[in-house]
Amino acid sequence: MFDAKQIMSIIPHRYPFLLIDRIVEFEEKKRIIAIKNVTVNEPFFQGHFPGNPIMPGVLIMEALAQAGGVLLLYAMPEREKKLIYFVGIDNARFRKPVLPGDVLTLEVEILNLRSWTCKLKAVAKVDGKVVAEAEIMSAMADREDPKK
Repeated sequence: MFDAKQIMSIIPHRYPFLLIDRIVEFEEKKRIIAIKNVTVNEPFFQGHFPGNPIMPGVLIMEALAQAGGVLLLYAMPEREKKLIYFVGIDNARFRKPVLPGDVLTLEVEILNLRSWTCKLKAVAKVDGKVVAEAEIMSAMADREDPKK
């Protein structure tokens, strides 16, 4: 439904830190499913771990948070003036390693939404099997004008 260019029009992340490639399902203010194609040339594989590349769990969580950011910012007026910050994570579990060549499916749904804060249920899967999951808390803030 959304390609990388459309994703970058919603969230501020850019290569090498943009960790979602496309959105395949989207229900505004409810849920999102995004895809990350994990390739062997990802910069983090150079050091994590040489000879045994595994996607760091913290980056799986970041990819889930970025998908949540698209979900939260999509319908936001003047979204280019807003940032979504990761403010907490509960019940994080890492079930299986994510390896080069995997297609990481990122499923995020809103559990509780308030004006500036949100709680999300986030599940990452490879081949339909859960590799990581957590409840993510986020807060919205105004983005500083880079011209000032």
